[in-house]
Amino acid sequence: MLNIQKYGDFKVLGKHKKKTKIVLCHTSREVEEYLTSLKFRCNGKYDKIPHYVITKEGKVLQLLPDNGYSNYFTDDTLNKTSVLVCLENLGWLEKKPLTNHYINWKGSIYNQQVYEKKWRDFFFWEPYTSSQLQVAAGLCLQIAEALQIEKRCIGHNVKVEGIKNFDGILTKSNLDTKYTDLSPSFDFAAFTKYIENEQYAQ
Repeated sequence: MLNIQKYGDFKVLGKHKKKTKIVLCHTSREVEEYLTSLKFRCNGKYDKIPHYVITKEGKVLQLLPDNGYSNYFTDDTLNKTSVLVCLENLGWLEKKPLTNHYINWKGSIYNQQVYEKKWRDFFFWEPYTSSQLQVAAGLCLQIAEALQIEKRCIGHNVKVEGIKNFDGILTKSNLDTKYTDLSPSFDFAAFTKYIENEQYAQ
């Protein structure tokens, strides 16, 4: 079993008994800044809250109960039937001219190794960590077991038609081409293998 830490005092919009999918997404910023923004945006009434956050070190924070939901998506049915697992990651990056570092959409500096692949009009991406990959698989399996969600995943980040009817694990980028999470730097092959083998992170 994973060590899951309760975090914050976020209010659910409502509760829904039957969950059919786990949606993987990412923070697009450092985790401390992301959590602070969830707490204080809109005078503390921000309502786009994921259920879980997984830090780069593999620490799991639970913000909402599994049967709860928020206004994370504009689609009410999708909100009600989904459990959101959000990985700490800056997402797409741009090379800062005349420097040896990169910046993300909000100007945060990144000077470590990048993953290079042209996808959805971007070229550089922050890698996800191996700890995140293993813990995300373990958490998804644990949630799927508890909520009787199918233990299967799409296994890529391309938009899939009719995905709202899918029962299992998917990424936000499977829903629409406007999303870039999860990015190409996520090891979908390894993640799929963890899920198929029902291999929990220790």
